[in-house]
Amino acid sequence: MFENLSEKIASAFKQIKGEGRISDLNVANTVKDIRKALLDADVNFKIAKEFTDKVKEKAMGQKVLTAVSPGQLMIKIVQDELTELMGGQASGFNATGNPAIILIAGLQGSGKTTFSGKLANYLKTQKGKSPLLVAADVYRPAAIDQLKVLGGQIGVDVYAEPENKDPRAIAENALKQAKATNKNVIIIDTAGRLAVDEVMMNEVAGLKAALQPQEILFVVDSMTGQDAVNTAKAFNERLDFTGVVLTKLDGDTRGGAALSIKYTVQKPIKFISSGEKMETLDVFHPDRMAQRILGMGDIASLVERAQAQFDDEQAKKLEKKIRKNQFDFQDFLDQLQQIKKMGNLKDLMGMIPGMGKAMKDIDISDDAFKGVESIISSMTPFERSNPDVIDLKRKQRIAKGCGRDMNEVNQFFKQFEQMKQMMKGMNNMPAMPRMGGRR
Repeated sequence: MFENLSEKIASAFKQIKGEGRISDLNVANTVKDIRKALLDADVNFKIAKEFTDKVKEKAMGQKVLTAVSPGQLMIKIVQDELTELMGGQASGFNATGNPAIILIAGLQGSGKTTFSGKLANYLKTQKGKSPLLVAADVYRPAAIDQLKVLGGQIGVDVYAEPENKDPRAIAENALKQAKATNKNVIIIDTAGRLAVDEVMMNEVAGLKAALQPQEILFVVDSMTGQDAVNTAKAFNERLDFTGVVLTKLDGDTRGGAALSIKYTVQKPIKFISSGEKMETLDVFHPDRMAQRILGMGDIASLVERAQAQFDDEQAKKLEKKIRKNQFDFQDFLDQLQQIKKMGNLKDLMGMIPGMGKAMKDIDISDDAFKGVESIISSMTPFERSNPDVIDLKRKQRIAKGCGRDMNEVNQFFKQFEQMKQMMKGMNNMPAMPRMGGRR
């Protein structure tokens, strides 16, 4: 996400790093390169110019503290301005009501249906809500099926009337169903088109008028750049939506939509989404995104994802086993499964400060753990719980069972032992930190 933009902004800062003081010349050169980086990221020219003018004005008006280098000061100014450009602070989400009604709108292919499933999962697992998904896309039969599949994956009911072609009637019937079954949130997945047209606009506007939703979220494909911003503007003029959702942030996006959309429509970005996994939905924090763009990572979001996946009781049990040096292959496999639920591995690595640039040209497949998983899956339950009983004969059977080379199996066992030794060394620590525990 934003790899090219991050690299170009980092290159722009080289103009001023190492300088003893801020001057007209080094600020002008830095600002010029930042503006070019923004334009290359598909940010509107007017926005890019206004942004860099503010940066230049603040930089030239600063008296540099002796403890802060001009380079550090410039990074701080750009970080603050990026944060402000994207909204300043995280925006609230209104899921209160009896039930709360959330209307999802956007063009076809923007990721509306997948997002609807992710939002339902988020509200169920993170907010303790009882959501109902509503299939109101009456033009694309696959949309109903897709929503039902997603609902099945996350354990959320889906209301659909496949033979009914009236979205308003479907939504009103779903509302009655929600009240009858004690659902406190309904999420309505509406129809999209390949481009903005009057039929779609009238349909969504009619749903808004009939239902009076607490939230209207406009879903945009971040890979479409400035086109996404223009589409958002057209929708907002008709719908006056409450917030924006950026999807497909794990793709080859230049970042223009994230940087431009708040400025253009004056509506906050509320969520960002990447990948197909139902757990990969994050509340949008402008300050954290600014840090990521500047290569500073995003530890806060990484920890939040971990907290969402790791059960506190399980974390306590695991800590106890590690302290007693009883960590086994089943524990290891369970941890891998939890990590995989946190999202795309390369995206997770990019949240670690300094890792974004290092990971630029490295492709990490989500199948990276398959070899390890297949080795552990070829063990018996007894072997998984008792690693010390696995001798050469058992290793040979395991290698044959998973179709892996014996050298690969031996290498994994060696790495596992090294990890156990490292954990054993942590036993002397007064208290092991648990990333998984909820606050």
